[in-house]
Amino acid sequence: MKRTWLLFAQAVTVLLAAYFVVATLKPEWLNKRATSLGGVVSIVEAPAGAPALPSPGMPGSLSVPAKKASPAVVSINTSKAAQRHPRSNDPWFRFFFGDQDDQPQVGLGSGVIVSPDGYILTNNHVVEGADEIEVTLNDSRHARGKVIGTDPDTDLAVLKIELDKLPVIVLGDSDALQVGDQVLAIGNPFGVGQTVTSGIVSALGRNQLGINNFENFIQTDAAINPGNSGGALIDVNGNLQGINTAIYSRSGGSMGIGFAIPVSMAKIVLEGIVKEGQVRRGWIGVEPSDLSPELAETFGVKADAGVIITGVLQNGPAAKAGIRPGDVITAVGEKKTDNVQALLTAVAGLKPGSTARFALQRGSDKMELDVMPGLRPKSPVRQAPTQPE
Repeated sequence: MKRTWLLFAQAVTVLLAAYFVVATLKPEWLNKRATSLGGVVSIVEAPAGAPALPSPGMPGSLSVPAKKASPAVVSINTSKAAQRHPRSNDPWFRFFFGDQDDQPQVGLGSGVIVSPDGYILTNNHVVEGADEIEVTLNDSRHARGKVIGTDPDTDLAVLKIELDKLPVIVLGDSDALQVGDQVLAIGNPFGVGQTVTSGIVSALGRNQLGINNFENFIQTDAAINPGNSGGALIDVNGNLQGINTAIYSRSGGSMGIGFAIPVSMAKIVLEGIVKEGQVRRGWIGVEPSDLSPELAETFGVKADAGVIITGVLQNGPAAKAGIRPGDVITAVGEKKTDNVQALLTAVAGLKPGSTARFALQRGSDKMELDVMPGLRPKSPVRQAPTQPE
């Protein structure tokens, strides 16, 4: 009996010692869990609300999260055949206009490996129209990238590569981010090689920028430059918080205002594209406008907040639910709708065919209606942002 108890005590001691060593040297191993999106994409997620871990080494150093995330950030090189004029071989055409440039158009961007199956998240404008896509890993391995699908509404795209032993980034909880949190941006700016820059979260929920149809950007002052598009925005634990997408710039370079798509939105796009080839979004068939005193007076409504509906599609989901022109939608489910972009995003997040509760005001009366959204029609092709990096 004593011998058995001694063996048990020794085993527990060894396990506790091993746990202590891992917690000290590799704390991230204890903070991630393997999951799958819709049963089709294997990913690694950090536990919700995981606290920031102190970085060992020099005080203030962010080397640990940088080393953890950098292997999963890739460089993406694209090429597109040159568009030849139909008469480029005509001697008279060449006499007046000269020889046309037959060199292929090349592009540069970044991406993030989010699954051991080889799935990569990047921006749609990085790969849009590309004939060939080459992905270069941080360990210098190369692979041809295949476009699995794109979502122009959020400017996201999903690629796939066929390589073994791929490094995978841990997905964080972007809904828990706060203004002032430290973040790092990782990518390949100007093609100089993988680069890490640091900053803070400057703002959350940025929209109405005219970049994408669905906007809920993380704003950061971490330097983002051409070539960073599609790269990773990570926290101090090395977990992915966003996909770097655009900057505000008058010079083409970083001016301290960069935007990233939250990983919470990116996961929805990843699952939709891999599982169904598209992202299924809700749609109710209304023409919304930001509430103004003039519109409120025109429609005789007493609301001071919300989105006013100026038109309703006949036989659309909203019309069938009883929504009328002049109604002011103040909330969709638990989400307040203070502007058109907020309403668009809230409705798009609804599952087509599943009833949702809408709070609205009609005249001076507050009411609630159950609306069954349909499937949002595909948006027309948009031009790439003027400052896509």
